[in-house]
Amino acid sequence: MIGRRQTVFNLGAFGLVAALPNDAHADLAALEKAARQEATVTWYVAQMDAERAEAFGRAFTADYPGIKVSVIRTTGQVAFQRLTMDIKNHTPQCDVFSATDISHMPILRDRHELTSYTPENAAGLLPAFASLSDPGNYYITNVSRYFMIYNTKKVPAAEAPKAWTDLLDPRWKGVVAFGHPAFSGCTGTLVLTLKKKYGWEYFEKLAKNNPRIGRSAADPVTLITSGECLVGPASASGVYPSIDKGNPLLTIHPSDGLVLCQAPSAIPANAPHPNAARLFMEWLLGAHFSQMNASDGPEPLRAGVNPRPDVPLLSTQKINQLTVEEIRKGVPEVIELWRDTFGS
Repeated sequence: MIGRRQTVFNLGAFGLVAALPNDAHADLAALEKAARQEATVTWYVAQMDAERAEAFGRAFTADYPGIKVSVIRTTGQVAFQRLTMDIKNHTPQCDVFSATDISHMPILRDRHELTSYTPENAAGLLPAFASLSDPGNYYITNVSRYFMIYNTKKVPAAEAPKAWTDLLDPRWKGVVAFGHPAFSGCTGTLVLTLKKKYGWEYFEKLAKNNPRIGRSAADPVTLITSGECLVGPASASGVYPSIDKGNPLLTIHPSDGLVLCQAPSAIPANAPHPNAARLFMEWLLGAHFSQMNASDGPEPLRAGVNPRPDVPLLSTQKINQLTVEEIRKGVPEVIELWRDTFGS
């Protein structure tokens, strides 16, 4: 179980290399058979955009023909609200919940709203991510770095911001894109991190620059790609697939430290398709998903999975850290401050 002062990221753990078991598909034959009888798994996911989530669903079905993935993609806070409403109304819909606010999982666990299950493939998680998981309850399935991006057609590289504080420069007035912490779990972690580092004065100053505020962490990618905005924070999971499409974006790893969004997955209690849910959790923790995901920019979760060659090694980066308890307590507070400051 994650302790209350558990650090969300332990860079030193990346220096550890362990001999890991192969995915235990042979031991999962009975589970796969039972999952095929259920034929479907419903996935509440906020860890990626809808296009990528659907692609991963199709990849799972290709690996396990006959089992369809029904993707319900929303922002992190909305996904959590939807799940809790399902629970309150006794109308279970979700088989696997993939959050972007890690503090949602202890809340569900403490309410006894998670299925107890230990996937075979959980043994393959790198130590840094295994330590953030709560064995038997939830497991890290996605880690995406938060940095800044800019439109290369409109901003010369020499003039691009280098630190988070550069977004406060009046030269960026009206052209900074930002997510919304009341909707995006990862944006909530980012806002809380910057508040801890610079105080709420940071956002009071940012408000004077009239940022364009969307909802999802993916919105800045869309706005900056189109040229409606020029700079802003974004997640690797949304940026690198956009770059691969030829869009005019470049990443900036801030000199004052990037932020990591560690995103866990779990099976809700009373999942309608419990066997398909268990099989899908195995897949999310397996080598195929980890390699596909890392190829799009998020961090490799397992030994032997290769990162993108154009992504700087995490071990070379300055990282701002929060504890799970800080996120649990602090995100609701910054949501209220955000609404007071930005009026949205």
